[in-house]
Amino acid sequence: MKKKLYEFFEHTADIGIKVRAATLKVLFHNSALAMFSIIAKKRHSTKPLGKPVEIKQEADNLEELFINWLNELLSLSATKELIFSDFKIQKLTERKLQATIIGSPVENFELNTEIKAATYHALKINKDKSGWQAEVIFDV
Repeated sequence: MKKKLYEFFEHTADIGIKVRAATLKVLFHNSALAMFSIIAKKRHSTKPLGKPVEIKQEADNLEELFINWLNELLSLSATKELIFSDFKIQKLTERKLQATIIGSPVENFELNTEIKAATYHALKINKDKSGWQAEVIFDV
């Protein structure tokens, strides 16, 4: 049986996700996948992917970096009219991130739910013997 990469949970008018991963890079990757799975569902399309977009983030701590990552993805998605699905994280520490992302044009997708922002409300990022876990709530 395949292990879930992420799951959704109820939170008033917002949407939350709980993500588990063996490494911090995979945690950031799977969180981005989960977020975009809330936003849109891919239609069958032969339209090409967009051009790669480079992201560099710096923050004072891991929580800030995590929220900045997700909100930067939302911002780039809106301005470039792309839905991102390919996240290559080249460098990641608890205070710095460097990644390349690629998305497809919005018209390749059936849009579901608009996410305004990833929030700090009830944000949890933990590491234990089995790996990393994050819980984040999105303002919809």
